[in-house]
Amino acid sequence: MDAVNYSTLRNNIKSYMDRVTDDYETLIITRKNGKNVVMMPLDEYNKLMESIHLLSSDLNRVALEKSLKQLEHGFTVKRSLVDAEDSQ
Repeated sequence: MDAVNYSTLRNNIKSYMDRVTDDYETLIITRKNGKNVVMMPLDEYNKLMESIHLLSSDLNRVALEKSLKQLEHGFTVKRSLVDAEDSQ
């Protein structure tokens, strides 16, 4: 994770945005008032928000943890998908 001050970012915004999106880097933009911000690729932000949403409910969190433990211990079942035409 890199950090850059606002003035440097402003003067080179395209190259910094390309680095963030092309290299999946997170960039901290520092400001004089101490109210720093973070620039990150949109798909990474969306993944983060989805994770926060899934873990925000105790019920969801417990179900996910149970599923992960089952996977770790090999308690999985392989199933084949049903073709929509076959199910009619």
